[in-house]
Parts: sequence; C-alpha cells; structure tokens
Amino acid sequence: MSAPKLIQGYEVVIGFETHTQLQTNSKIFSRAPTAFGAAPNTQACAVDLALPGTLPVMNREAVQCAIKLGLALGSHIAPRSVFARKNYFYPDLPKGYQISQFEIPVVQGGTVSFFVGDEKKTVRLVRAHLEEDAGKSLHEDYQGMSGIDLNRAGTPLLEIVTEPDMGSSDEAVAYARELHKIVTWIGICDGNMQEGSFRCDANVSVRKPGAPLGTRREIKNLNSFKFMQQAIDFEIRWQIEQLEDGHAIQQATVLFDPDTGETRAMRTKEDSADYRYFPDPDLPPLCISEQWIEQTRARMPELPRAMAERFVQQYGLPEYDASTLTQSPAMAAYFEAAAQASGQPKPASNWVMGELSKRLNADEIGIEAAKVSAAQLAQLIGRIQDGTISNAAARQVFDALWSGAGSTVDAVIEAKGLRQMNDTGALEKIVDAVIAANPGNVEQFKAGKDKAFNALVGQVMKASQGKANPQQASELLKARLA
Repeated sequence: MSAPKLIQGYEVVIGFETHTQLQTNSKIFSRAPTAFGAAPNTQACAVDLALPGTLPVMNREAVQCAIKLGLALGSHIAPRSVFARKNYFYPDLPKGYQISQFEIPVVQGGTVSFFVGDEKKTVRLVRAHLEEDAGKSLHEDYQGMSGIDLNRAGTPLLEIVTEPDMGSSDEAVAYARELHKIVTWIGICDGNMQEGSFRCDANVSVRKPGAPLGTRREIKNLNSFKFMQQAIDFEIRWQIEQLEDGHAIQQATVLFDPDTGETRAMRTKEDSADYRYFPDPDLPPLCISEQWIEQTRARMPELPRAMAERFVQQYGLPEYDASTLTQSPAMAAYFEAAAQASGQPKPASNWVMGELSKRLNADEIGIEAAKVSAAQLAQLIGRIQDGTISNAAARQVFDALWSGAGSTVDAVIEAKGLRQMNDTGALEKIVDAVIAANPGNVEQFKAGKDKAFNALVGQVMKASQGKANPQQASELLKARLA
C-alpha cells in the first residue's frame, strides 16, 4: 500500500455516503408509483403523506435489490435486520421522521476495488441500509415562499457508507464511478445523477500525518463526477487554510456551488444522537432466508470484477485493461466479440480502449451506438496481423468506416490503396534509392546515431507512400547498411 499523498503537509481523509435510488415500480412502504418527472404531488398516496391510520408495508423488490448489492460487493447479508425511526423536522418530511435502518442494517461490510491510473485501490464498506427518501422543497416561482412536492417521499433508497479510506479527490471520484458502474450493472439503479438517482455525500477532513482524524465536513448531494472533484478539492484547500490560520474546523454540512466553485455551510452537522433513533413499531424485523439469497445469486449476471478476473485469465490481459473493459456490459461484450473473432485479445483491447473510446467520447455516444461494429474491428485487426496494412493505414480504414465511407474493411483498403507493399524487389529498389539520396544520414548511422536510422526508415515510408511494411523496411535497411 502506497504512502498517503500529502497536500501542503496534510493528509486528506475522505469517506462516502451514497444514496442509491432503487429501480422499483412502487415506493418502499406504499404502492404509489416512483416514475420521475410527474406533476408535483401526483404520486404521493395516503401512506406517503403520513395521514392518520396509515401503516407502512415493505416492498419485496427493494429487499431484492439490497440482496443483489450485498452479493455484488462481497458483503454479509443480515438474516435479520430492523427498521428505525430517524427523527428530524423538515417541511418535506411529512411524518416528522424518516424510516431507515440504524443498529442492524441489511448489508454489512464488503469492498469496492478500482484503479486510480494504473494503481489498484480498495475501499472498505461499513454498511448499506434501506430507507425511504424525503420529499422535495421547491424554492423557485413562489415569491418568498417554498412549495412542497411529496412525489419523492417514500422512494426506496439504499444508503451505502464507506470507511474513511480515500486520500484524494482522484480516489474519491474513481470510487464513486466504480460504485455507479456496479449498481447500474446489476440493475438496481438507473444511475441518473441529474435526476437524483445516484447522490453522493463526501465526508472530508485533513490532518497532519500520524495525528488523530480531523473534524469532518460533509459535502451534500454531489450529482456529477466533475462537481464532485471540484467540491472536494476546494474543501481540502479551505480546511488547510483554516488550520494554517489557527482556526478550528467545525463539523458541518456544506453545499457546493458550481457557479462559484466553492462550498458553503448549510447547517451544523448532526450526530446519530441528534436523530433519536428508536425501532419502528409499525414494521416487523426484516428476515432474509439463505434460500432467498441463493436464489438471487443464481440469477445474478457475471459481476464486473469477476469478469475482469476472467479477462486476465482467459485473454492474458493486464489487470488495468480488464478493469477498463468491464466499465459496462456493452463494452465488455464488444471487446469479447472482437477478441474472439480476431483471435487477438490484446490488440482488440488496445483498439477498444484507444481509438474506439476516443471516437465515442468525441461523438458523445455510448458503445451501443458505435459506428464500427465488433466484427469490423476484428477484421481490421486481422488485416494488420496478416501484414495487409500497417497500423497507420488501419487508422485510416477505421476513420472511413466510422464516417460511413465504406462498408467493409477490405473495400476501404482497396478503395484507398492502403495495401502494404509485399514485393520485396520493389522495396529493395526504394531502400537503395533512399540510401543513395541520404549520404549524411548514412554516415551518422554508421557513427552510432540511432535517430539517423529512424530518419532513413521515414524516407522509405514516404517514398513508398506509406505502403511499405515498416518492419520489413527496417530489416532491409539494416542489411544494406551492414
């Protein structure tokens, strides 16, 4: 494990709480729908409104989602967990408390592993517990007043809590991306951050190396990876400046303002005692049988980290490649199709991670909409391997296929005249002409200057209009110059 990265002599300590909205058709304790975007207060029933005499009833599918998450993260799934009332008073919380889990959560422990650059990191999880969402206060269009929309009240959430294992904004964002990948991969959350389906709270503190943990401030409701990085970086700088100026950090909940790039305090941070948790008398303990867990396990898709391990074993890929290629089921499927059809896993990996990903990002589309199919990429790799075209020519073919200028790899090669020169006699004539025309480079090469040799290879490629095989050209040049 590498030493923690220091910023101005301070060690950064970050923990995460992520509210993952579950993909259920109805709410966690009622039959009201959960669809996003409905008119205010049209998807809240008597249970969500906390009208007298109503009782909560547990949504089985929400529990199923919790089991899936526990299996995906290698967690312990509690055979018996309990619900509690978390008491606080906001206008958008109709009951005056939130039904959550406190002492015995449904999912306990587990890990999330990811890469920061080419360094592998692992974050330990404390828990993931089921709870209901609150409503939403609306502050626009009300001229000094606030409106209350209770459509979101009772929407099922899994709150996923980590140990304070992250030491930089880069690690924090990489963790959040990996967790986002997992919950969308197993189908428990749509991952739409703009709609609030995946909301992250970052607990940030700083300390001198070896000192006790510093006082943390919680940055609430980070709903984009870009803002997450900016908010954490600003908070780290702000806390260090406060300590360097002799001020103490006060525990607080803060919000990030994307317009100013700054965090600002919203309220002093509550501790668990402030919420006065007690078991909810309206809900019995949640009991999950081993049979239910095993039935769920049998229906789970191959998980990203298991698939990444298989890619290392089956295709001989580096861990970094395998992790990158399992960013989504669609990307993994595309790679496997190209690797198997071409018989060249590593070149397939390089093309998917390189040229293909670059084009997808530039066009802002997903791999499902890629304009070069896995079969076409496999054929392109095959033409590089059998010496028909060079790597440089292959990029031209890829360009043409992406822009729709050709239907097949071979058609583009012929139309653009990109086939490599396989006539040794013709190549020998070009090599001899280049040697004769560049006596200065020849002398420098014989004096031990490698750059001069590279310049000669470049002249051969230019004279052949890029059709010479670079390896063959190098070998011929060396033979002639020897």
